[in-house]
Amino acid sequence: MKEKKTIALVAHDNRKKDIIEWVDFNHKTLIKHNLVCTGTTGRLIEECLQKRLSADEFNNIEMLKLKSGPLGGDQQLGSLIVEGKIDVLIFLWDPMQPQPHDVDVKALLRISSLYNIPTACNRSTADFIISSPIMEHSYKPVIRDYADYINRNV
Repeated sequence: MKEKKTIALVAHDNRKKDIIEWVDFNHKTLIKHNLVCTGTTGRLIEECLQKRLSADEFNNIEMLKLKSGPLGGDQQLGSLIVEGKIDVLIFLWDPMQPQPHDVDVKALLRISSLYNIPTACNRSTADFIISSPIMEHSYKPVIRDYADYINRNV
């Protein structure tokens, strides 16, 4: 990971308010990094930042908006993690609401764990990640080599 991280931001419907409040509070840190968002979450974050920032600051934000989670956005994000293009995942999921794309959610969390991506599923963990001194420096996470595991199970 370079000093400028690529941060993925995702939130289920009942957690959208939480992620917008979190982005609003942390906007000064977030705009130093590249952002990747799924569907509606990306649109809401863009609206939040547009209100908070000057036109010049807003125009300098690097944000990629993917499809909505149920329409494949979670899978797109998982693919970006596998390609090494995501450094941090902030995924405020709703543990009380069944999701029609629950298998995609589980797959995304599995991939973030497999590739050792710092992942926050709640605001407290997101706060710890965003306030970590490591956010401002380069960092090389340890990625486990699963070749022996795969060869053993073939």
